[in-house]
Amino acid sequence: MNVGLLYSRIRKDEKLLLSELRDRGHEVTKIDVRDQQFSISEAPESFADLDVVLDRCLATSRSLYATRFCEAYDVPVVNAPETAEICADKVKNSLALEEAGVPTPDTEVSFTKESAMESIEKFGYPCVLKPVVGSWGRLMAKIDSRSAAEAVLEHKATLGHYEHKVFYVQEFVEKPGRDIRVLATDGEPVAAMVRSSDHWLTNAAQGAETEAFELDEEAERLVEEASAAVGDGLLGVDLMEVGVDEEGEPTGYTVHEVNHTVEFKALADATDVDVAAEVVDWLEAKAAEESETEVTA
Repeated sequence: MNVGLLYSRIRKDEKLLLSELRDRGHEVTKIDVRDQQFSISEAPESFADLDVVLDRCLATSRSLYATRFCEAYDVPVVNAPETAEICADKVKNSLALEEAGVPTPDTEVSFTKESAMESIEKFGYPCVLKPVVGSWGRLMAKIDSRSAAEAVLEHKATLGHYEHKVFYVQEFVEKPGRDIRVLATDGEPVAAMVRSSDHWLTNAAQGAETEAFELDEEAERLVEEASAAVGDGLLGVDLMEVGVDEEGEPTGYTVHEVNHTVEFKALADATDVDVAAEVVDWLEAKAAEESETEVTA
């Protein structure tokens, strides 16, 4: 198959995918979105004869528009722009999970400092203030007091960009010093790891320690439901344990986020799973499905 790779920077994740694709004899068309002109009337030459496009754009805005153009050119793309749009926005993400009945932290959204303060006071301290768009744990704040809340809200209100004037306030979930990242393809778990840290943020990008994690039936069910809630695809589903028993086993979970253009290098290092190979297996199946659909049509 001929796979198009949308990118703006080739990281270790993309190198693993490119190596796996080429080892299997697939043709790869690398499309650097920084150099590409996307026409509204016709597809660029680089999109000719592609069986599937894999979105690996680093910037959210580029990802959202580039995948939308792929759809307009009738080129199959993963993840779909509708899925990317939901995953890229924490408000849409939370709404999708809630509407699907997937347990997710209680959240309120407001548009003024005064209303946001009411939400913060309602949740109590600590609670969490997050940007509606962002990754790697950046610009997230754990609010421990009213004075801290006032300072953070004031900073956000004066940052200028309209997104900072959307105040996303969430309950603080007491987790056992770790959270769980699951890479899934159309809701099927590929691999999972725990990310542990003394800091309240447990992102691998923030230096958290990682190790493999074996999902139980409840976690697998939630991964499947969370994936379906945002439209499925190649996704990173983040769960937190909301309780553990005397042996340290989870007694329940909440899904706090689903991610598109998910990074997996830390997951590949933490587990025995060949993540890139599993992803390419899935891409081959997706391309075969698209081909069968075209023949039937």
